[in-house]
Amino acid sequence: MPTPYKVGHQKHLNNRNLFSTVMAKAKHEVMRIGGKLKEIITVHDAKGKVLHHFMQPLMVEFHWKDFFQVVVGASLLAIPVAFTEETWRLGATLPLNNILGIMALSIAFVAIFAFYHYYKEQNRIQDYFDEFLKRAIITYAVSFCVVGLILFLIQQAPWSTDALLAFKRTAIVTFPASMSASLADTLK
Repeated sequence: MPTPYKVGHQKHLNNRNLFSTVMAKAKHEVMRIGGKLKEIITVHDAKGKVLHHFMQPLMVEFHWKDFFQVVVGASLLAIPVAFTEETWRLGATLPLNNILGIMALSIAFVAIFAFYHYYKEQNRIQDYFDEFLKRAIITYAVSFCVVGLILFLIQQAPWSTDALLAFKRTAIVTFPASMSASLADTLK
């Protein structure tokens, strides 16, 4: 005899499968409404009669709102990490190749997060690859600038006297800052 949990769990799975089947058969259209892309989903019954229309924002373009969310998100982790002496020492001791590796890893994480959050559904990456690249690069670049400014203000990024040290410290702190910036960018 099945336990109540298993019965409820099976019912949930059946509902999810039904929803997936209905959505797979639904008609998906992309339209620009009010200057923003929207996905319009039309659900039909077996005879072709329209049952329902859904409209949801298609979050593939990078707007000013996203820019400001990235600035705030980058600040969330940049501030506590930038104020640690361990980070300053790490920037002074790590070789440049390691710093470049940290930067590459950070950009890759931002790109992977953006892909899975915005572009994976229905192969949107093919239609919006330019927007994908723009989102990943802008997120990292803005995070780098926010971190550079914070480190400069607390006099730990001497851009005019030791640009390499400032660059290395900024790149180290940008790693967590770009992750929090990516996460903040997902808020609606």
